[in-house]
Amino acid sequence: MLRIAVPNKGSLSEPASEMLHEAGYRQRKDRRELVLVDSANEVEFFFLRPRDIAVYVGSGKLDIGITGRDLLLDSGSRAEEIMQLGFAGSTFRYATRPGTAEDVSEFGGMTIATSFAGLVTKHLADHGVDADVVHLDGAVETAIQLGVAQVIADVVETGTTLRNAGLEIIGEPILESEAVVIRRAGAPADDPKVQQFLRRMQGVLVARRYVMMDYDIRVEHVERAVALTPGLESPTVSPLHHEGWVAVRSMVPAKDAQRIMDELYELGARAILTTGIHACRL
Repeated sequence: MLRIAVPNKGSLSEPASEMLHEAGYRQRKDRRELVLVDSANEVEFFFLRPRDIAVYVGSGKLDIGITGRDLLLDSGSRAEEIMQLGFAGSTFRYATRPGTAEDVSEFGGMTIATSFAGLVTKHLADHGVDADVVHLDGAVETAIQLGVAQVIADVVETGTTLRNAGLEIIGEPILESEAVVIRRAGAPADDPKVQQFLRRMQGVLVARRYVMMDYDIRVEHVERAVALTPGLESPTVSPLHHEGWVAVRSMVPAKDAQRIMDELYELGARAILTTGIHACRL
C-alpha cells in the first residue's frame, strides 16, 4: 500500500485534498482524522503538519508527500521534488528599511530574521555572505521595528504588508515556491504505485488546463479550423449526414477557449460547444 503524506492545515491543505479527490482518491470528512485508508486505490494517507512532511518522506517512513518547495528546501531532509502541482505559489525574498542595503552581498555582519532559517542560511552561504540568522515562527516584519534584526526574509505576495511596515524588497527572489510532490532522494524512480499516482495527478493538471471543444464546419474550411484547434496530437474529424460538413472535436487550452470560439465562428463554424474535462490520461 502506498503511504502518502498530505498537509493537515494551512494554505496547502484544502487545494491538495481537492486535487486528490479529483484524482479519484478518498479524502477525510473530519479534519480530526490523522490517517485515512483508501483500500480501493491501495493508498494510505497521513495528514501531517506541512513543515514535517519532508522529514517523514526523507526518512523513508512515508513513500511520497505533498508540501511546498520552500518547506522541502528549508527542512534539509533527504527528499526531492518529483512533480509540480501548480497551486500555493509564492515568492520568498529579503526586505529591509530603505538605505540599509541594496543587495544580498551587503548583508555581511547583519542579523536576518526569518521563519525559514535553513533556506536562508544556505542561500547566504551560496553567496559567500557571513550573517546571523534568527528563526521566528511568524510576523517577521516586526523584527526590524523591534530591533531583533536589520533584514528579514519572508514570503512576499503583493508587498503591501512590507510597505506598510516601512520596508522595501531587496535583490532577486531567494526562491519561487509552489506545492510539489516529493519522495525520498534515491528512491526507485520506476515504482509502479508511485508512477500510477503521478499519472493521476498529471491527469488532473491537464484536465484543469484544457476543455473539449466540438464544432461543425464545412469541409473546405477544415484545414484552417484545425490550425486553430490542433489538439494534443490531432483532432477528431467525422463526416456529418449533411453533405459537405464535418464535426470536429479537439482539446484546447481553457484560457484561450473564448477567443478560439470567436475565430471559428468567423471562419464559418457552427454549433460550437465547450465542455469541461474531469480526468484524462495522456
